[in-house]
Amino acid sequence: MGDPAPHEYRVLDSETVFEGHVISLRRDTVAMPGSGDSVREVVSHPGAVAVVALDDEDRVVLLRQYRHPVGGYLWELPAGLRDSDGEPPLATAKRELAEEVQLGAARWSLLTTTYSTPGFCDEQVLVYLAEELSEVARPDGFVVEHEELDMTVERVPLADAVQRVFDGDIRNSSAVVGLLAAAQVRSSAPRLRPADAG
Repeated sequence: MGDPAPHEYRVLDSETVFEGHVISLRRDTVAMPGSGDSVREVVSHPGAVAVVALDDEDRVVLLRQYRHPVGGYLWELPAGLRDSDGEPPLATAKRELAEEVQLGAARWSLLTTTYSTPGFCDEQVLVYLAEELSEVARPDGFVVEHEELDMTVERVPLADAVQRVFDGDIRNSSAVVGLLAAAQVRSSAPRLRPADAG
């Protein structure tokens, strides 16, 4: 006897509750197993990229940035929203690395693709590994403002950054995932997807 066919979670009704600058909120009524339905609130997000930038000494570039929703500073990877219409995710990652830390990279790989909080949000984050780093100028027209004016940039040995994850010092989810994935790459050399596989 085979497994039963999976349930089709059809959207029976959808209502936009809020439309913001970056996110929107909708209320979906979804068909559930057993002929019932249930309401799910969904935050719609354009997605993001994050970059584990590793130099020739196996140091990773980390940023300390104030994050208002958590009311404090977090150590993070260079990262940004996929909010530029039609820009491929790899191009976004390259742009963010140049804007935030004035670095470019000769070698790129896709480390992971994650959903940050799939219980209520569709945000997908592509985490890249950038190697063979070089200094570059910020892109024309980019202006450092707001929280980025108060941002600290450090290069930290990858092993130390991984320990900081376990110490609870690094709590940004993309940074945690990216650092642990990069450490695994260094220890066991798994097969990575091409950078443009996003």
